[in-house]
Amino acid sequence: DILINNAGLGHFGPVDELAVDRFDEMLAVNLRGAFLCTRAFVPAMKTQGGGAIVNVASVAGLVGNPNLSGYNATKFGLRGFGLSLRQDLEEYGIGVTVVEPGFIRDAGMFANNDVELPRGVRTKSPADVAQAVEKAIRTNPAEIFVAPTELRAVATLATVAPGLSEVIQRRVGTREMRNGNG
Repeated sequence: DILINNAGLGHFGPVDELAVDRFDEMLAVNLRGAFLCTRAFVPAMKTQGGGAIVNVASVAGLVGNPNLSGYNATKFGLRGFGLSLRQDLEEYGIGVTVVEPGFIRDAGMFANNDVELPRGVRTKSPADVAQAVEKAIRTNPAEIFVAPTELRAVATLATVAPGLSEVIQRRVGTREMRNGNG
C-alpha cells in the first residue's frame, strides 16, 4: 500500500577530492535504491488499484551547494524521478510525493556528522519529517518542504534564479560549512 524511499547518505568535499567509490555509493543508495524499490512495488500497487509512494529527497534537490555536488546530483535526480513517476502512475490511483527536508536536528546526515551550520540557519525536527510523510500519504501533493520559511524561499528562488541563490549562500557562509568529524 505504501512505499517510503528514505535511504540516503552524503559525502562532503570538492568534486576533485571526492572518491569515485563514494560518488557511486551515493548514487546507489540515494537514487538507484529508490528506483529498484519502486520498480519492485509498483506492479502490486497497479494490480490492487492504488497506493502511495513517498520519496524523501532534500532541499538539496533544488539548490546547488558548495562541496555537495555529488549529493546534490542524487537528490536532484530523486526529485525528478518522483515528479515524473507521479505522472506515470496517476492513472493507476498511485500517489507519488517528494518530501524535501532541509537541515534536520537530532537525526540524519547533518546531525550524525556534527555538521556546523552557518550562523542563524534554523532546523526542523525528525517529527516534522514524519508529519510531512503522513501528509504525503493522506493528501498526495507533488512536493512537501520540511524547512523553515526562509530556507524554503531560498530553495524556491534557486530554481528560477540560481545565480542569486549563489550570492545568498556566499553571504550566509554556506561554503564554510564543515563536518565536525573532520
